[in-house]
Amino acid sequence: MRRLCVFEDEKYCNLYPLTFLRPVFELKCGCTSLLDKILRNYKGAEVCFFVRDYLSPTFKKKFPTAPINDLGILGNSDLLLINGRWLVVDSAVEMSGPEEIGLCDGDVVYARVNRKTAALCSADNIQIFLEQIKSKIKTRSISTDLISYPWDLINHNGRIIEQDFNSLGKSGIEGKFSSFSTVYGEEDLVWVAQSAEVQPFVVIDTTHGPVIIDEGATIFPYSRIEGPSYIGRETYIYGANVREGTAIGPMCRIGGEVEESIIHGYTNKYHEGFLGHSYLAEWVNLGALTTNSDLKNDYSQVQVYIRGGLTDSNETKVGCYIGDHTKTSIGTFFNTGTVVGIMCNLVGSGGILPKFVPSFVWFLNNRFYKGYGFNAMLNTARAVMARRNRSLSDEDVELMRFIHTLTKEERQTALKKGRKT
Repeated sequence: MRRLCVFEDEKYCNLYPLTFLRPVFELKCGCTSLLDKILRNYKGAEVCFFVRDYLSPTFKKKFPTAPINDLGILGNSDLLLINGRWLVVDSAVEMSGPEEIGLCDGDVVYARVNRKTAALCSADNIQIFLEQIKSKIKTRSISTDLISYPWDLINHNGRIIEQDFNSLGKSGIEGKFSSFSTVYGEEDLVWVAQSAEVQPFVVIDTTHGPVIIDEGATIFPYSRIEGPSYIGRETYIYGANVREGTAIGPMCRIGGEVEESIIHGYTNKYHEGFLGHSYLAEWVNLGALTTNSDLKNDYSQVQVYIRGGLTDSNETKVGCYIGDHTKTSIGTFFNTGTVVGIMCNLVGSGGILPKFVPSFVWFLNNRFYKGYGFNAMLNTARAVMARRNRSLSDEDVELMRFIHTLTKEERQTALKKGRKT
């Protein structure tokens, strides 16, 4: 039987800051992560993983028995290698079959490799291994969905929520649903989990797609949820307008208006304010009236800061991408296509934030500051996580310390610019 190998290629950095603290395949699209979708298609397969070395200690805690970055495995069994950026929904390749490599715009999407061929390769890392097998196995070009930039996750999100709903195989109201609330549209496009609750004066609109309200979620009065949308486990929706193409949770607290966005988990947006076409990583807190722009006044395509420079997204609707543990004050305004690193503290001052905010900085009175330092930021993270009965592990701290070093140059550039103003 072939072993399933899920790997990161070198384009993980196109998805910074969302991939600073996680492999690319732990990003979410629809109700679940990219990895969940891969594993769903290959149930029962023995799995190994290839991730960046510095992610291995934290990732190992989630998959303690799976081999991680073990190059010796590559020559010991038949393999099916899957690119972790592949949005595997209805286009999965078969485990069995002849040796073959699938390429999409030159990127390896999958590789079905026999043990004998793999044993002929000698490589120091998975990227070199993939290059070596390209010369030994026939390739074919395919058209499929590879996540290359953050906006790809948003653009596919609504469609994937619909497919996740179909894969779920559940519909109907199993939990509490007030007689003073209503489903506007087809009732079989709703699933309210057994431990979920929909309180009075809530509208669930399924006219454009399904709505999933997962276990332990609570929808409070005067909320409207428009499908396709996913409300994750133990998430609370407080009088919010959750529009189409939105996936939230687990354990988020959401108010205001949210449209076509992914809120990865453990994030607070209690108050009024608009969030659109955006991806928030974990443990983000948006202060009251925090709002982002997702459309330029001239309706032109949005440029986004990627790998040290502006990249044309070829999209007119692009919001913001915010890294883990970043906080905003009341009245914070994000420009169209803004990228914010991890562990930032952003204080609104009536103007619009810069389009790029490096990790581990404060932004106050329209200037960058170093704040109280890295250890103080860790203490804040510990305090926030304790509110959800979570904690920072030693491995988490070491990973953040590594990212602090990795992002030093871009942070110092911003701090120097702030001192000149």
